[in-house]
Amino acid sequence: QVQLVESGGGLVQAGGSLRLSCAASGRTFSSHPMGWFRQAPGKEREFVAAISWTGGITYYADSVKGRFTISRDNAKNTAHLQMNMLRPEDTAVYYCAAGGTPARTVRDGKIDYWGQGTQVTVSS
Repeated sequence: QVQLVESGGGLVQAGGSLRLSCAASGRTFSSHPMGWFRQAPGKEREFVAAISWTGGITYYADSVKGRFTISRDNAKNTAHLQMNMLRPEDTAVYYCAAGGTPARTVRDGKIDYWGQGTQVTVSS
């Protein structure tokens, strides 16, 4: 069992940066690929980024490639999403997720555990 708690969301101007964190509880955190998804009002939840359990493989949605960076620290049971050059269209609730191996299954939406979400609002 893995429990996920996100933090770091907030209000930022376009062009700014935010760093989201996901704190995980449970002994098996390091064995799970992790991911971030987001859901904007009136839209379906969409994939943002994923990382393998070793951190050696990452995937990104085309819309965030070059602006967002996913990382993890297995010693601290945490995952992060560094978001730079934010745009108003990045406004959404961001969810941390954990899935089974390989990491591409997280990218494809096969998720075992979800966090409760954190709001990110980007003003123009």
